[in-house]
Formats: sequence, structure tokens, C-alpha cells
Amino acid sequence: MKEKHLMSNTLFAAGAAVVVLGLCTTVATATEPCGDFGECKVLIEINSTDGDIGFHFLMDGDDLNSAEIQDPNYITIFDDSASGPLLEQKLTETFAESAEPVCRNNLKEDPGEVVVTLAEFLERWTPGTYHFFGSGDEGMSTGETELTYELPAAPTDLDFDDSVISWDSGDDLGECATKGQLNGLVMSGVLSTHPEDVEVNAWEVVFEPDVEDGDPLGKLKFTIRVAGDIATKEVTVPSEYLAHLPDDTLVKIEVGAIGGEDNATFTEIFDICVNEDEGCDE
Repeated sequence: MKEKHLMSNTLFAAGAAVVVLGLCTTVATATEPCGDFGECKVLIEINSTDGDIGFHFLMDGDDLNSAEIQDPNYITIFDDSASGPLLEQKLTETFAESAEPVCRNNLKEDPGEVVVTLAEFLERWTPGTYHFFGSGDEGMSTGETELTYELPAAPTDLDFDDSVISWDSGDDLGECATKGQLNGLVMSGVLSTHPEDVEVNAWEVVFEPDVEDGDPLGKLKFTIRVAGDIATKEVTVPSEYLAHLPDDTLVKIEVGAIGGEDNATFTEIFDICVNEDEGCDE
């Protein structure tokens, strides 16, 4: 790489954070190793229920002073550098995600909210090789990873029965694109593969109290990834976890289809009352 492709940056870790009863374990999948980096990844994440789309990126290096990511056209899309005590301490793993604009006008919560359709989003983020650069006291680090338009279909038929979360495979992207709209994107060449034909490598399940930001109860999350080829698409929420939730707790559930390049499409359900006594206030 040319010297002008150097950098400054702080990056990321996109994966499954498992928090059960306040104990946190992070499981991140990415390009491993990624050149001189331990891992790196760029990916697309869609919330098929809320209808929003985001760009996520991850990098894990050793003792960096600065870092940068460039797209396939060598345009810098992210850069940052450490200073003060962080420069003395150094950077290692960094994760970040873009804002997540809604994909349809009827999903706007206020008149000024930005709308970015699926087609517009894909035009913005060029598929291909993304280049990672890091600078440390010992010299330069470089690495590469791929962004694809292989978008897995949104899970469907989510349900919760006492302790079992179940779902099924879908055939579209929910609010962001129906099956008919996706057929048009495939025929026009924007998408090379229809989402229902994208292999699901893993399913990510998140069960969490639906509370206001700052409420400590919101930290009691149960998250797990299971193989994409499981015969019965269901996960049992541990009774020990449920026992730690107060009576009449409202929860929400997310199930995400994780594709081969870590692109993910999530579906959510809300207003589920667990440990019901007097009933939840919805």
C-alpha cells in the first residue's frame, strides 16, 4: 500500500455479547487473522421490524497509536488517533457502527428524520475489499476483509412460550424490502443473491427486559448464538436467568440471521410479560 493510505483511528468488535445475570462474555466473528491484525470485519446489519439499516466495523490490533479504514476505492471511511493517557496506554480492539436511518418514509418518527432506502444504502457502501491500517511504536499494521451484499432473510414467526423462544426462516427483509421488491433488486443486479437463498451460518437470540435507558434491569440480558442448520429453530431461556427478573417484567426478543460474511438481519417482538403476577403495564 502507498504511504498516503496511512491513518488514524479507533475501531470495533461486532459480535454476540452474552450477558446472563450480569456476567458478560463477548463472542465476535470476523476475518481471523486479518493480516497483521488479530481480526477485522465490516458488515451490514438490518432491523427488519423497525426498518433500519446500519454499517458496522471491527478491528483488533496490538498497541496502536492510530488506525484507519478505507473502502475498495481507497476512500477513508473512518480514522482516529489516541492522545494523552490513551496514547500512552495504546489502542487494541475497537468497534463502531453507523447511524441507522429508517428505510421507508412511513417509518419516520418526525418530519426531519432521514430516510435511506435499501437500494440507496447499498449504493453508498461499496462491496469488495476494505483495507485496515494501524500505526504503533513498532511500525505499521495492515489487513483486509470483505463486504458483500449477501443479506440473509429476516427470521419470521417469532414466539415465546413460557421459556422457549422459537422462530422460522423468512424470505424477505421485513420493513426494508418485501419479497417482490427484492426480486426487482436481484433482476436489476443490485443484489446477486435473493436473501432467502443466502445461507444462515448462525442464529443470534437476544432476550432482554424492555426498560428505559439507565435502568439497571436492562443489563440483565440473555444472548446466545446457535448453528444456522439446527433442525428445530428454538432456544430455551434458562430458568435461573428468568428467576432473577422481577414479577411482571416486560421483555423484548430479537432473533438475527447471521450470514457467512457476518451480515445480519434481525426481527423483534415486544410487550412480552414474564413472571406475571398482577400483569405488566404496557
